[in-house]
Amino acid sequence: MAKSKKERPVKHAAANENAVIENAGVQIDQPITETLEKNYMPYAMSVIVSRAIPEIDGFKPSHRKLLYTMYKMGLLSGARTKSANVVGSTMKLNPHGDQAIYDTMVRLSRGYEALLHPYVDSKGNFGKAFSRDMVCAAPRYTEVKLAPIAAELFNEIDRDTVDMVDNYDGTLKEPVLLPVRFPTILVNSNIGIAVGMASSICPFNLQEVCNTTIELMKNPEHDISLTLNGPDFPGGGFILYDRETMQKIYATGRGGVRVRARYHYDKQNNCVEVTEIPPSTTVEAIMDKVVDLIKQGKIREISDMRDETDLKGLKLAIDLKRGVDPDKLMQKLFRFTPLEDSFSCNFNVLIAGVPRVMGVREILNEWIAFRLECLRRRVYFDLQKSKSKLHLLLGLRKILLDIDKAVRIVRETEIEKEVVPNLMIGFGIDEIQAEYVAEIKLRHLNREYILKRTEEVDALKAEIADMEETLASPKKIKALISDELREVSKKYGKPRRSLIIEPDENEEDPSIEEVPDYPVNLFFTAHGYFKKITPLSLRMSSEQMLKEGDSILQQCEARNGDELLFFTNKQQVYKSRACEFDDTKASVLGDYLPAKLGFDEGEVPLAMAVTRDYKGYMLFFFQNGKAAKVDLSAYQTKTRRKKLLSAFSDKSETAAIFQLGEEREFLMKASMGRMLIVDSGAISSKTTKNTQGVAVMTLRKNAFVERVVPFSPEMVANEHRFRTKNLPAAGALPRAEDVGEQLTL
Repeated sequence: MAKSKKERPVKHAAANENAVIENAGVQIDQPITETLEKNYMPYAMSVIVSRAIPEIDGFKPSHRKLLYTMYKMGLLSGARTKSANVVGSTMKLNPHGDQAIYDTMVRLSRGYEALLHPYVDSKGNFGKAFSRDMVCAAPRYTEVKLAPIAAELFNEIDRDTVDMVDNYDGTLKEPVLLPVRFPTILVNSNIGIAVGMASSICPFNLQEVCNTTIELMKNPEHDISLTLNGPDFPGGGFILYDRETMQKIYATGRGGVRVRARYHYDKQNNCVEVTEIPPSTTVEAIMDKVVDLIKQGKIREISDMRDETDLKGLKLAIDLKRGVDPDKLMQKLFRFTPLEDSFSCNFNVLIAGVPRVMGVREILNEWIAFRLECLRRRVYFDLQKSKSKLHLLLGLRKILLDIDKAVRIVRETEIEKEVVPNLMIGFGIDEIQAEYVAEIKLRHLNREYILKRTEEVDALKAEIADMEETLASPKKIKALISDELREVSKKYGKPRRSLIIEPDENEEDPSIEEVPDYPVNLFFTAHGYFKKITPLSLRMSSEQMLKEGDSILQQCEARNGDELLFFTNKQQVYKSRACEFDDTKASVLGDYLPAKLGFDEGEVPLAMAVTRDYKGYMLFFFQNGKAAKVDLSAYQTKTRRKKLLSAFSDKSETAAIFQLGEEREFLMKASMGRMLIVDSGAISSKTTKNTQGVAVMTLRKNAFVERVVPFSPEMVANEHRFRTKNLPAAGALPRAEDVGEQLTL
């Protein structure tokens, strides 16, 4: 609840007791919501609009200010200049500190290798995007100029194609957007984190983007996937193509692209050389992860690993032990290290100051609309310039009729300011034309010069007519855009760096190590502890150590390579393998499953299933008297998923869970004493994991199934009394002589 405002004067010493400052020393209580609205929201909007989110020209304000400064410094041609000079000049537009400006320049540079088409031609050490530890040199040592492709950003900026605004102190003008001649927003990657939102745009091949844009202008319903194959990262690698995911990215602007490193095997030196890695990781991060796996004993095939990156480019050398299959090793590394990683896409772009998450089609349509406006303004600017020139030449043509008269008027006019009015009267021309005539040099007052100038009139009239026709026809402007895109594509287009491959289903579930297969004994307790003990260790000491109040729920003989499924009270199943647990002894507590497998808070394991081929069934008994038999194959997955949701029904509390290798009988006991013997063969199996099952035991009001155990003949004396031909059944109340000792326990 918002507090009412109340003022509390704060006593403090004043240097001048007679000075009175309004509201001085007054502390005002303000609701937190009002503080957020007044203080935090303007900050958040500033970060979103003015810093972190790119606009339709593909740039954030920091990029735009830096490149425009370099353009005004004349760095499109000529020699490079020290980076420090550019940084200092950029502060006239971007007063956020020299280090921030230099960091921006580094990312745009050719040397850093973060962009498919860098805008800054660099010389010196600019670090590398694929290295965490390789830092750039100070700006006083490096040199820069604009790359040739930057000409396509500024080609028409002086022809009123975009709005110009004052810089922060009103002393200079800077462009609101750059009149880019190709969709830079999709050609070079752009990542930014704002307040409450972010942007992550992956790069695409320049030629493919230009071709897609041309086709979209011809046909708004064009299938983008026909011309845009997929992202193209500057670091190369392989893109694991998933059509459904790619279509989602194209349509919504959100999704993930899986990128895999590229490598080759050096047979002579028995080593794998990685030369291209995903854009979301670094060489150091990959090495750290591999080292961790080696320390854990999960990777044993590697004898040494080195970063051999040099001037030729990235190289990560992995020496193999004798007899190791390099392809199998790389499949393990792809699965468990950043050598295969996902680039998350979030195509968030500022459109007219409003952040919008858009798909590729929508972004290209917005860029086409932006470029159409730029070309209209350019054509209109050229039109006005040509009209002004034509107007002057028409005045000059009139002078051609009597050059001597023009000279006489100028010579005989005694007062200088009356020259223009006298020319206007003498030749019937307006003030602008008369001013132009009056400024002609004396050497140009000859018939030849004036004839040559006036010969341009007809050509200018044709140009003006063509420009007016172009302005009136969006189709002609789109044709101009298409011509420009073809020109840019031909001039700067490059082959794809990231190759697209289809994922191999056989590679989806690689083992991290060759699992030694030997017999083990598995123990699972009521408190959630698990032990894996070898038969030899169990023979030496079979006395189990348990926590106070704990008991063994399940124990079985298995193999070290078997898969384990742990069913919990939240209807979830956690999958693991026996080999992922250390061999232990009976004299220790074992592994605590909720911590080992990452259970949710308050989650408790109820039962364990052990399998290798996923044959058989899981049998679930519920307190409402129902039972469900689910094929164990329903829990088998192609990928090694660690957790499955909705593993069984949540409509009633679970009474018992069993793994069935073959059909057998179970004894059910209700809370009011009735007992029923049920054959699992009478329950039909389902492939749906969370099936509610079928009614097995009919219960009276407020009764529930209290316990279920596998049935054996010694449990009850007169077992025929508790069997029935039809299900569901109520069962029978046991007599004193019927109840066996084990059930009462």
